[in-house]
Order: sequence, then structure tokens, then C-alpha cells
Amino acid sequence: MAQDVLLVDDSEFMRNLLREILADEFDIVGEAENGVEAVEMYKENRPDLVMMDIVMPIRDGIEATSQIKDMDSSAHVIMCTSIGQEEKMKKAVRAGADGYITKPFQKPSVMDAIENVLSV
Repeated sequence: MAQDVLLVDDSEFMRNLLREILADEFDIVGEAENGVEAVEMYKENRPDLVMMDIVMPIRDGIEATSQIKDMDSSAHVIMCTSIGQEEKMKKAVRAGADGYITKPFQKPSVMDAIENVLSV
């Protein structure tokens, strides 16, 4: 049975890329453009996994991850980050992120990160 994934990124291009990578093995249950939408969609769908961009308008991925983890400590969140954002990644891990992938995405690294998070 396919697992449900919520895609969160302010870039439609990045959401499309992730959707293409994941569509064969996962059910995409929603897409959000910012952290506010991400938290609302998480409440509605309770996906198995959230792929969360760090830098977004309105509410960033770090704040949204913290809110999701406060709501559901068993939530699985993988942060999507650009190279050179190590400080933000450290904050994301403190907020509860379970793993991360670096843009630009490559299918093997995305699938490895998901397997590492969901197999725990």
C-alpha cells in the first residue's frame, strides 16, 4: 500500500519535481506553498510523510515543522534545503525534522532519505 506524502515548497517547479520523483511509489495527498498551508493540510490529511522546504513566505518550514511535531510527535518530516543552509538545517533538526535532502533533487538521494526516515 502506497504511503501518503504532503509536498511543501513555495516553488511550483520544486513541487513538480518532487511529485515526478515520488508519484510511482507514493500517494501525493496535497501540496502547500507555505508553512501555514502545510500545517492546515497536515491536520486534514495526516500524511505518512511531509517533504518540507525551509525557506518560504508567511511561515517558514522550521516553524511549520515545529507546529506539526507539537500536534503529532510521530509525524515524519524531511526538510528540503539548498546547499549552504547548514545553520537553518540545525534549527530544523531542533524543530523536529527527521532528515533532509539538498536541492537540486536526485531520485536516489530522495528515496534514500525517505527510506531512512520511514524505516525507523
